[in-house]
Order: sequence, then C-alpha cells, then structure tokens
Amino acid sequence: MSRHFEQAEGLCEERDPRTEGFVFNHTMLRIKSPRRTIDFYTRVMGMTLVRKLDFPEMEFSLYFLATLAPEAEASWSDEADARMVETFSRPGLLEFTHNWGDEDDESVAYHNGNSAPKGFGHLGFAVPDLDAACARFDELGVDFVKRPEAGSMRDIAFIQDPDGYWLEIVEPACLPEALGEHLG
Repeated sequence: MSRHFEQAEGLCEERDPRTEGFVFNHTMLRIKSPRRTIDFYTRVMGMTLVRKLDFPEMEFSLYFLATLAPEAEASWSDEADARMVETFSRPGLLEFTHNWGDEDDESVAYHNGNSAPKGFGHLGFAVPDLDAACARFDELGVDFVKRPEAGSMRDIAFIQDPDGYWLEIVEPACLPEALGEHLG
C-alpha cells in the first residue's frame, strides 16, 4: 500500500526515518513597504504577526505571520525566545523580508512570478464563504486578478497584495464541482 494518496512520477515510497519531525514552516516573500504589506495581511486577510526580527547591522527585517483563530493567539508565549521556537516550529507561516530603504527606492519592484519569466505563482487562502470574502475585498478596494465568475474555472478568485503577489481565494466545499469538470 502506498503512503501517498495520489500517484505521480517521481514519488518516493520509502520515507527516510531521519525526516521524522520535519515541518514545512514558512514561505518567504520580499516586500517593499512593511507598513502597506503588514496592513494588508493583518487587516484584509486577518493574519497575526507572531514574530518580527530586526537585523540592524544588515539593514533588513523579517516579519512572520500566521492564520490563527482568536483562541489560539492566547496560547503563544509573550517571551521572545519561546515565541522564536514557536514561530520556527509551526507549519504554514508567511515570512516577509524587508530590506531597509526599499520603500523609498523607485527602482525596487519584486517579480510576482506570473509574468515572464514565470516562476512563483501565488499563495492560497481558504475561506468559509467565497462570495462574502469577495464582497469584503470589494469594500476594502482590493485589486482582483480574477473574480469567481470569470474565466473557465469558476468559484476561484485571485486578488493581489500591495507588492503584486497573487493570492488564490477558494471555498473548499466548492472545489469538487468547480474543478471537477476540468480534471482528467
């Protein structure tokens, strides 16, 4: 019996026991302005800043954000070293790197991976109600790349953050029908 739920070329069936405890912890994106990006992810997307690390000698800062239920926020430590361990132990964080001075440098722009040359594509967020989330994004003036009713893949939205990165917005319960007709 396979340890995988699906089949694809290149699968390794035998898990190396030395990988026990490995956790996918974070994805890092470079940002131009912490003020506008942190505002977007905490206000618009509801994320929580769990750790900020400044490196004055190298002139950059790191911001770690998580999606936390309100009751989970209380379980995080107030002590910096303990919260550092919590930050680097938890799965699914976003890390933003800000090189000081970029916010004032007109020549700085980060590639979102969706124009040539293509590479990184998007971050994905699941929401309980896609229509309500999109209505809220409209109220907040968020830029849409694709609305749920547009294109051949219905019930999937794409919005952009202040740095131009795309965020896919899905309602998980809608995906079997939304994607089903396109699957081979």
